[in-house]
Amino acid sequence: MLSFFKKNNSEASKENAGAPAAEAPKLSWTERLKAGLARTRAQLGGGLAGLFSRGKIDDELLEDLESTLLMADCGVEATQWLLTELQAKVKREKLETPAQLQQALMDLLTQLLMPLEQPLDVSTHTPFVVMIAGVNGAGKTTSIGKLAKHFQGQGHKVLLAAGDTFRAAAREQLMTWGERNNVTVIAQESGDPAAVVFDAISAARARGIDVVLADTAGRLPTQLHLMEEIAKVRRVIQKADPSGPHEVILVLDANIGQNAIAQVKAFDKAVGVSGLVLTKLDGTAKGGVLAAIARQCPKPVRFIGVGEGIDDLQPFKVKEFVDALFDQ
Repeated sequence: MLSFFKKNNSEASKENAGAPAAEAPKLSWTERLKAGLARTRAQLGGGLAGLFSRGKIDDELLEDLESTLLMADCGVEATQWLLTELQAKVKREKLETPAQLQQALMDLLTQLLMPLEQPLDVSTHTPFVVMIAGVNGAGKTTSIGKLAKHFQGQGHKVLLAAGDTFRAAAREQLMTWGERNNVTVIAQESGDPAAVVFDAISAARARGIDVVLADTAGRLPTQLHLMEEIAKVRRVIQKADPSGPHEVILVLDANIGQNAIAQVKAFDKAVGVSGLVLTKLDGTAKGGVLAAIARQCPKPVRFIGVGEGIDDLQPFKVKEFVDALFDQ
């Protein structure tokens, strides 16, 4: 997030100095998604292209297909499901050509992922309190800034709670983002994260805020005593608003692949995860982890991120994702 601010400060100073405003054409979300999934596509789609070009569906092809799916981090359960369903589809529909086989796999992957596509509706409560958790380095604080921008774009008034009181940089990032975009940030120099979030909800009520995004300190699932602290934040939110939190988002770094499953299960046990944000898909070949999540710990994937830009975090749409994987 800090790099984002530095970039924009630099651009602003150029404009103030009268520099030519020659900017590269802004790519559409579809184009950015395809570019962001390039590594996973090379791992998955590239490998599949070679398999499908053989034109013969046999045991060897299926074994190679299994290896390709596993290397893209689809996971054993999802891979077995896809292979079993694909074999049945080939037999039932008498598929023969590479194009038919690829389309069949795309259809099955879409079917597998579709339950994860559940857009976040923040209109059900006012203020709508979103608690955001994740391990350090997952892109949690940066995602909060991007989510705030997204909800602002929908016409909502947003307030940020700097509940990560253990990492000064997290608080500074939120404060900087708030200043640049006229978003109120409730923060303390130090102290109890739960108290910060409680104050934020109270302030949101007083100011007619629509959405409260509450940051929490990064935690590893194995740090049980620290996981209990974010469980405390949840309890305090419920004291401030018995109906809240209305969403508990876990931010996952796509680079961790199968380790995401353990994180989802651990955080779900501690705070009751209701949605996921998957970041850094542009830096990994493990985008298939979404298939693993769908089979092993299905949670709505609210947003996916494919870059550092403020608009590079967008609502998850299965068809867009699958098409981008196969470069449709």
